[in-house]
Amino acid sequence: MSTNPPNLRPDLAPQARFTEVARAGQPRIGMVSLGCPKALVDSERILTRLRSEGYAITGDYAGAHAVIVNTCGFLDSAKAESLDAIGEALSENGKVIVTGCLGAEEEYIRGTHPSVLAVTGPHQYEQVLDAVHAAVPPDPDPFIDLMPAAGLKLTPRHYAYLKISEGCNHKCKFCIIPDMRGRLQSRPVHAVLREAEKLVESGVREILVISQDTSAYGVDRKHDTHKFHDRDVRTHMTDMAREMGRLGAWVRLHYVYPYPHVDGLVEVMAEPETGLLPYLDVPFQHAHPDTLKRMARPAASSKTLERIARWRAIRPDITLRSTFIVGYPGETEAEFQYLLDWMEEARLDRVGAFQYENVAGARANDLPDHVPEDVKQERFERFMDVAQRISAEKLEAKVGTILPVIVDTVDEEGAVCRTQSDAPEIDGNLFIDDGFEGLSPGDIVTVTVDEASEYDLWGTPTSRG
Repeated sequence: MSTNPPNLRPDLAPQARFTEVARAGQPRIGMVSLGCPKALVDSERILTRLRSEGYAITGDYAGAHAVIVNTCGFLDSAKAESLDAIGEALSENGKVIVTGCLGAEEEYIRGTHPSVLAVTGPHQYEQVLDAVHAAVPPDPDPFIDLMPAAGLKLTPRHYAYLKISEGCNHKCKFCIIPDMRGRLQSRPVHAVLREAEKLVESGVREILVISQDTSAYGVDRKHDTHKFHDRDVRTHMTDMAREMGRLGAWVRLHYVYPYPHVDGLVEVMAEPETGLLPYLDVPFQHAHPDTLKRMARPAASSKTLERIARWRAIRPDITLRSTFIVGYPGETEAEFQYLLDWMEEARLDRVGAFQYENVAGARANDLPDHVPEDVKQERFERFMDVAQRISAEKLEAKVGTILPVIVDTVDEEGAVCRTQSDAPEIDGNLFIDDGFEGLSPGDIVTVTVDEASEYDLWGTPTSRG
């Protein structure tokens, strides 16, 4: 089995999975889902609505009566990938409906692909449904076309993404996502918790909480209170996470800005019998104060090291993952070296990076002193060398320990699992080569860690959870 590559792009969701078989005569809709986990949830919502109307869903162009392409607009390279995917769908199928972040730029899309049937922006579900209805009328059979209570999921059955809000109030100069998705709009906490409860009831064993800014959850609602079962719960990140951690599944939080109130969240991770994993995905992006200022980031690096130390004091086994931009406009060698020194002190567990790219409409494009491509590449390689060494040292320290893991896949060679420190497809894996007989995806077992590499572990089962 291959080990985890060190430079996975941070903006990509796991590969969408399609497992249904269409009944005879059932209208079929193809789906291509690009971009981040938030976009994957949008795809799931669209397909759940379509499935409830009697459409079959397929990941293939062949036999589909129309294809939806859910696009990404995170980087110019991601936009190019989206245009390529639209072109491939047009070539292979001919009837294409475009949605997602890049859909906010209809003229840009139609300039390359004028024959698409419709273009809609992100989370414009009704418009997507209208376009599908116009291209392929529904033909439901209520006795056959049954929907699972938790809706249609494009991830394996044992884990699921749960989006708690849309939009973002930050104005980072390198990002146009708030322009595409709007300002923060939090879902009421009782709706989030009901969805989480349904997921667990349907067999989901790990919930991955996502948003553009999870730390800001509920700010737009002034942290209003709602009933969940017999309890009053605030629409607040800490309250939501505590309640979700009581449902009996692993709960993993992504995109948590390092605000002071995150200390309270880490305290919840230290409570007994909680399913809230000691894992935080914190988008630091850089460390040098001048670079952060040019980015218009809402955090100061001078305080993040103190905050990291406080989190580790509360929960010593906490896993910290982050993503960094290398070669941001104006980044000097001194600023980059400051980032490397900060990394040596912070010793984050899981780290991804990408080289800065201009994005049409982003304010960072107009900044002076853009870094040459060869310098960006050289700095990226140096950064990943440091991150890889730290990762290897941290994983080596786990050899001989006993850890709970969740099983993702099993084949004749062994089982691919993840520890509580690993999110699907963006972090590492734990491989079981011996004693995996009888394991199934979704099982939670304890293992003794036998071996470590730069990003992955190998272990032997000790008991089934």
